[in-house]
Amino acid sequence: MNAYVERFTLGREGGASIAIKDCIDIAGHATRGGSAALADSAPAARHAEAVRLLLAAGWLINGKTTMHELAYGMTGINHWAGTPRNAQHAQWIPGGSSSGSAVAVGDGEADAALGSDTGGSIRLPAACCGVIGFKPTFGRVSRAGAWPRDSSLDCVGPLAREMRVLNQVMAAIVPAFDAARANTPQAQASVGVLATGSDAAIEAALNQALGASGWHTEQRALPGLDAAFQAGMTIINVETWAAFGHLLGSGKVGADVAARLAAAGATTDAARAAAEQVRRAFTDEVDRALEGVDALVLPTLPSLPPTLAEVAAGQPVLALSRLVRPFNLSGHPALSLPISLAAGSPWKAGLQLIGRKGDDERLCALALHLQDMLDHHAVPSHSPDHSPDQPQEHP
Repeated sequence: MNAYVERFTLGREGGASIAIKDCIDIAGHATRGGSAALADSAPAARHAEAVRLLLAAGWLINGKTTMHELAYGMTGINHWAGTPRNAQHAQWIPGGSSSGSAVAVGDGEADAALGSDTGGSIRLPAACCGVIGFKPTFGRVSRAGAWPRDSSLDCVGPLAREMRVLNQVMAAIVPAFDAARANTPQAQASVGVLATGSDAAIEAALNQALGASGWHTEQRALPGLDAAFQAGMTIINVETWAAFGHLLGSGKVGADVAARLAAAGATTDAARAAAEQVRRAFTDEVDRALEGVDALVLPTLPSLPPTLAEVAAGQPVLALSRLVRPFNLSGHPALSLPISLAAGSPWKAGLQLIGRKGDDERLCALALHLQDMLDHHAVPSHSPDHSPDQPQEHP
């Protein structure tokens, strides 16, 4: 599946395996960020804090995963480091930027993976690849040893196939994480459902999943969602330019990222200031929407992922992140859980849960309950290997 840029083992043999995105330092291994411009980087002198904690907890690291170059893209396509093949649908994009981490988990090459999420970069590939992806509350997981070094949006977080495994990762990388609380399924809950104008198949899958949950649902609204999406784009542009703009002069940055970096360098101070105003307003709006409910619910992606061929032909992908990026801006914890499409379909979409800041354990407990209920209500579907719609050739 080409999920890894480097395979090795580090840690306790026999421990659960975890893959690490190549923007997170592992001592003795170069952190290249999926970019030829960083190909000659010296090996990291020390582990990132999350890596150190995983090793201390007995996890076995089995390599570094590929990613969208410089964590600055949503497709996962990387012509230098390699594009990992989506294990759920061979012709779909794997999603970015934590593409390799999502594929390694989805294909069973690792029990879990670490990714990073600056504008949906854990949740988006998780939804593309049919796995769970969690962006913790901003600041809950240490970013020491993660790239870019300075960010007001980025979060290190886990991907897994099972919520109980994801909770084990969280317990390892967040010393104060209340694992007992996170592993107590929340059967009695009230959630606020957001109208997003997503594709009908996505909305139907979300409603079916909520029906299986047994939770009380009520409608909530986030009128500032689109403005937050745009503001999130502005801030990621400013911060990515500050971190990596100097690499443009190397001539080694891929064409898609180079174009985005060049445009990002033109972002004005006034635009940044306006985006910060939107950040404050939207954060307050999310806090208000969460009053009286345990979480907000919306799709992770507004549509099914595009194919690699569609992206190569020029199909825009920016709108794929319109439902995930706003919660990087606000800093709230957000988790994407795979949900089935129509009966008989082998494909999974993503349902996104948004929680109160610092209440990551409750969000994980809600996701655990929902996964248990969906597994209980699962209707056997065609195996992807035998579905008439399954592509038989590698893209």
